[in-house]
Amino acid sequence: MTPRLAVVEVTRNRPDRPEYHAKVQLLNAAAADAGTQGGWQVTRLAAAELTPAELLAATDACDAILIMGGEDITPRFYGGGTGYPGETHHFEVADAGQIALVRRALDRGTPLLGICRGLQIINVALGGSIVQHIEDGIHRNVDVPIDQILREHPVHLLPGSALRQSLGQAGIQVQSAHHQSVGRLGTGLLPAGVAPDGLIEAVEHESAPITGVQWHPEAPDSPAEQLPLLLAGLQSQLAEAGVVDRLAA
Repeated sequence: MTPRLAVVEVTRNRPDRPEYHAKVQLLNAAAADAGTQGGWQVTRLAAAELTPAELLAATDACDAILIMGGEDITPRFYGGGTGYPGETHHFEVADAGQIALVRRALDRGTPLLGICRGLQIINVALGGSIVQHIEDGIHRNVDVPIDQILREHPVHLLPGSALRQSLGQAGIQVQSAHHQSVGRLGTGLLPAGVAPDGLIEAVEHESAPITGVQWHPEAPDSPAEQLPLLLAGLQSQLAEAGVVDRLAA
């Protein structure tokens, strides 16, 4: 049997923001395509269109979870307030559903990868906080059309991290476009990568197969091997848990 990957995005509908929606959908489709090419049976789901219980049910049989980027997380989930600079629309139902996915993955030992907002969802789900707005240094282009917002910068992967092992090098170039970052790390999370300005760009759980990257490995200008290697890492985690052997039986 083919391993099953759930690609969980925020929403399939942003009628008031067509340019932003087109950009996000391009990235989500690229991630789903990479999963299919990597040997996964891919299911795409929009968390805003399902209750948390429905989202958990729809992903119950999946062997791994990929949580994609999108809007800011509703501040109440991490004890924050509203009215901060750069605040975006919030999808509270999607936030609740994706947080529930992370917590179930932790309980079950399900491999899970979070991209951009997905990293922040992981952190919030495990009790961490969010820096609500960062003054841009290197993490996004400002005052440009949405199609040009992604910015390239280096990330240093920390010694001993699984990311450094799976990507095969200490220094990588990434594409990012975020105005928020992780603050206090959630329970069990460790930094795995940092940007030149010291911001955490990747996290890993100390014992569970849960990883988050703040950048966009699915972006068209990202190094072509990044997302396939990250998805291969999910399959390696399945193999360690004996799931791949079960599927092959």
